Amino acid sequence: MHDVILLMVYCAILGSVVGFLAGLLGIGGGLIIVPVLSALLVSFNVADPSHVLVIAIATSLASIIFTSTSSALAHHRNANVPWEIAPWVMTGVGLGALISGFAASFIPEQLLRFVFAGSVVFIALRMVLSTRKKAASEKPLPSGPILGFLCAIMGALSGLIGIGGGALIVPLLHYFSVDIKKAIGCAAACGIVIALFGSVGYVSAGWQLTSFSDGFAGFVYLPALVGIVVTSSLIAPIGAKATHYLPVATIKKVFALLLVIIALKMVFS
Repeated sequence: MHDVILLMVYCAILGSVVGFLAGLLGIGGGLIIVPVLSALLVSFNVADPSHVLVIAIATSLASIIFTSTSSALAHHRNANVPWEIAPWVMTGVGLGALISGFAASFIPEQLLRFVFAGSVVFIALRMVLSTRKKAASEKPLPSGPILGFLCAIMGALSGLIGIGGGALIVPLLHYFSVDIKKAIGCAAACGIVIALFGSVGYVSAGWQLTSFSDGFAGFVYLPALVGIVVTSSLIAPIGAKATHYLPVATIKKVFALLLVIIALKMVFS
């Protein structure tokens, strides 16, 4: 019991860091939660090492259900969710995330590490390059089914690495001429869908492999989830206010470098 409480305290600290950086940089917490929680689970001998990464990804996704809701509602109130395309986008990412949740437990752990690390490096590079101005794309949106299919791929990848998908969905929609604010609003709404459907997949896939009495709901580790959610939700507004006082562009570059280091460590550790 003492170990569980100590782990929850560490996760609460992790949630504080995640919440602050999410508010400051506008990034999803999964990029930080997954590697750090993986290390904590190994350190506390919570689960079989072959399932540690899957548990960290599943728990990260479950936390997004709670942490992304306020963001999505704010974008909706500001009319930044393009509901004319959102049903196709949300259906696609939901199906992709659900499939990845079921499939993740069958993917070799080392391959899952490479998928996560490669995705993190891509997102880190995009964080650095996003500060440069780009010419607006004039490509028209594809038909609903094709858009849904493309978003299903984004949802599946997001579900596999435990993120809300904004770093993948926003550039996709903006590429097809969707206004950047609308793209961000749509991605915020999709974050809930990815997290919800992905979590359902991870809970179902892990139900026979873990025990609720040990704190698991499938592959979701509930004590870690509680610790992360409570503090990240409280600290995120502080990070958002800090954008007025801190050099965000510089911090983004430093954080991107840190992400690359974390990704390489996960591959070679």
